[in-house]
Amino acid sequence: QVQLVESGGGSVQAGGSLRLSCAVSGATASTSCLAWFRQTPGKEREGVANVDRYGATLYAESVEGRFTISRDNAKNTLDLQIHSLQTEDTATYYCAARELVTCFSPILRSSYAYWGQGTQVTVSS
Repeated sequence: QVQLVESGGGSVQAGGSLRLSCAVSGATASTSCLAWFRQTPGKEREGVANVDRYGATLYAESVEGRFTISRDNAKNTLDLQIHSLQTEDTATYYCAARELVTCFSPILRSSYAYWGQGTQVTVSS
């Protein structure tokens, strides 16, 4: 069992930056594949990035170059740094954990068993 709690969302202007954090706890917190997803009303939840226990990362094409995912296994935290924010980045962002250690692409919602409650990011023009 893994528990996840996001923080760091808010309202920002387009072009700005934001850092989301996720506190991860549980028996496999430091070994599970971890990921960030985002969702807007009426749309499917989209996987944006994942990171394995060694720090290897994968990104969705739509965010590559602007999003940076990282984890600190000693502190059991997962971060998502977002640069050059666009209005299209407005969404609820969720951190998630797999039951397995392996990360792969595409980043599919069905592959993740544990979820945080989400944090809202609103980007204004």
